[in-house]
Amino acid sequence: MLTVALILFALAAVIGIILAVMHIKKKTVSIPYALSHGIVAATGLVLLLLSYAQGTAAVGLPLLLFVIAALGGFVLFTAHLRARPLPVPLIVIHAVVAVSAFALLIYQVLLA
Repeated sequence: MLTVALILFALAAVIGIILAVMHIKKKTVSIPYALSHGIVAATGLVLLLLSYAQGTAAVGLPLLLFVIAALGGFVLFTAHLRARPLPVPLIVIHAVVAVSAFALLIYQVLLA
């Protein structure tokens, strides 16, 4: 289950990088594309939560960080739906928290 979560988070990261580059280049990002990023990440988050609930305590901190990143992503997606400008600082914070959670998850699952 953790391996699938890692793969999903890696895929979400790739989609997120593409979304960020499109935003920086002032290109229009379609709602379905942004939604796919969220759905893939949310699926990984659910798998991580299930793993934690089954007793994998080592994923507790990455889980917390991914929840924080998800909240930021939800705010960004809501702004996108309302056709409001996306706050660049929130995009950066969202990315930094998500990448930190992903790196910590890799460490906890594969290296610890």
